[in-house]
Amino acid sequence: MKLLIPGPVMTHPSVRAAMAEDYAPWDNDFRAVYADVFRRLLPLAGGTPDRHAVLPLPGCGHFAMEAAVRTFVPKGAKLLLPMTGAYADRLARLAEESGRTVVKLTVPHNTRTSVEAVIEALEADPSIGHLALVYSETGSGLIHDVPTLAAAAGRLGRRVLVDAVSAFGALPFDIGTLDAVDSVSFTSNKVLEALPGMSFTVSPIARLDACHGNAGSWSFDLCDVYDHQSGGGTPGARRNARSTPGAARFTPPAQVVAALAVALDRYDAEGQAARLARYTDNMRVLYEGVKALGLTLCLPEHLQGPIIVNVAAPNDPAWDLQRFVDALKTRGFLISNFYNTPEPSFRIGCIGAITPEDMAEAVIAIDAALVEIGVTERAGTPS
Repeated sequence: MKLLIPGPVMTHPSVRAAMAEDYAPWDNDFRAVYADVFRRLLPLAGGTPDRHAVLPLPGCGHFAMEAAVRTFVPKGAKLLLPMTGAYADRLARLAEESGRTVVKLTVPHNTRTSVEAVIEALEADPSIGHLALVYSETGSGLIHDVPTLAAAAGRLGRRVLVDAVSAFGALPFDIGTLDAVDSVSFTSNKVLEALPGMSFTVSPIARLDACHGNAGSWSFDLCDVYDHQSGGGTPGARRNARSTPGAARFTPPAQVVAALAVALDRYDAEGQAARLARYTDNMRVLYEGVKALGLTLCLPEHLQGPIIVNVAAPNDPAWDLQRFVDALKTRGFLISNFYNTPEPSFRIGCIGAITPEDMAEAVIAIDAALVEIGVTERAGTPS
């Protein structure tokens, strides 16, 4: 079965094989693996060991984003959030439920966030201290120009939080040149092509030192994560071997970490540019293929990103998303059985250990699945 979803993604057999061993998280041999993963992730964000830290949390990308909001935005303080789709909606909710004030910037549907609109909103309200941005909106497939937006906010003296969950490792980002960025968050199970279970945030050490006391949560306090893994720990923990440098704060998903180490070997061998090129080729084969089948794409080609393609649901009474998913599944491809677009659609991920050849086979399977469930009118209403 080939997964064509935007995460968890299809993984290489060698990555899955790393999960088949038991590990003791506090064992010194495993601790070396754990620390080495951080060392290897840091330069992927453009970070350097003297200025930045990689901060792990067990769990999904929303955990990392909530931790970033809690750590760097004081309770009650304002952050500006361009409302770019489903994942911006989720970010707004977790910020509001953690007691922060979200100033929502309306972004016209299926358009990129305007740097001029962001500047105008920040200049209009000097009390807004942070800008929060979603890099890749997997609800729509749109990519937003986060480096440019972050640089603009920095020129106005504002701090920036970045949700790069489905972008990190493929799309360009260099925290070393974006001094306004407090955090860039991502997970193990997207572009890095490892297994789900770990989220990460890269942040400036100086900001971690300056933001103690904001989080209001031990579990989601990135300052505490940094203090612990750098060897400081809490006063009680300093007597505990777990607080030595490189150690996990709480029990990590050890098998996931081991699999990520193997996935990073594969990432290093392929390289960022080649991985992005492969995903882009995947997207183009899929995009052109489904268009040739008479289906309607949700985004015009000039806005379509390389992470996920959304296809409008056919305007046919026989259309049923779950039946379509099941028909594709019998042909060896699994896609999401839900959508995040305003109008009904189905979405197909272009990332993971898959190739353009896989995408060409998927297009053939999509055609056959539509025939099987009786869809004859394939055009749809784009979101």
